[in-house]
Amino acid sequence: MKLMVNHQTHYSYSAPVQNSIQYIKMIPSTNSHQQVHYWDVSVPGEKETKKDAFSNIWLTSSQREPYSQMTIMAQGVVEMNPKSRYGAMDQLNPNLFLQPTLSTVCSEEMKQFALTYAPRADHEQLIRLAEAVLDYIPYTPHQTSVHTSAIDAFNCRQGVCQDHSHVFIAMCKYLGLPARYVSGYLFVPQTMHLASHAWAEVFLEDAWYCFDVSNQLFTPNSHIYVAVGRDYWDVAPVRGVREKGGLESMNSIVQVLGC
Repeated sequence: MKLMVNHQTHYSYSAPVQNSIQYIKMIPSTNSHQQVHYWDVSVPGEKETKKDAFSNIWLTSSQREPYSQMTIMAQGVVEMNPKSRYGAMDQLNPNLFLQPTLSTVCSEEMKQFALTYAPRADHEQLIRLAEAVLDYIPYTPHQTSVHTSAIDAFNCRQGVCQDHSHVFIAMCKYLGLPARYVSGYLFVPQTMHLASHAWAEVFLEDAWYCFDVSNQLFTPNSHIYVAVGRDYWDVAPVRGVREKGGLESMNSIVQVLGC
């Protein structure tokens, strides 16, 4: 299956930005799970491409001229491997994804929750845990932010795919299982959580297993991988620093279509 992606992010500022550097992770790689036929990221400024510590493609854009608006546009076509049952493999030591992060700390209540639903921590019980997490934290847009931690989302019992992934990863790491955060795109007809997406993966039996808690999907057939990391901050699509600019507003549009 081939998927076409159109991802546009538009920024507006209340005062001119004098200088800025944007760190962009919106470029998928070809791997055992997917083949990138075409991909382009359009962004103003001087650009440099390299890879980060997790082998994600990292585009840096530096702008020296004043501006009040900026648009970053990513477009491309990716073909999915129909035989793919597991997440994309890499050369990284899975134990790297046991490292604690501020976004994936596990509270005592979360530890007890994990032990209740996955005392053996095998694949079948982790699916049961993923189901329980979604039941406990219903998908609720616009109530959390990128700064919401796993503990915060668990306590307030609401969130989106990012929060579901952080909570599930925190619990899996407590259970002693390497778990990673994946950012990318999703195409599944007739579901409410489409396009730009995040999900968790757990390393079991020498393979990365998909746990898309928000959609209760456990094979990555329709998932385009863009970046992997320990949490959202390792894979954030756009991060940056700027001089001046006043207040910032952002609007993002994402389309994922079969082609």
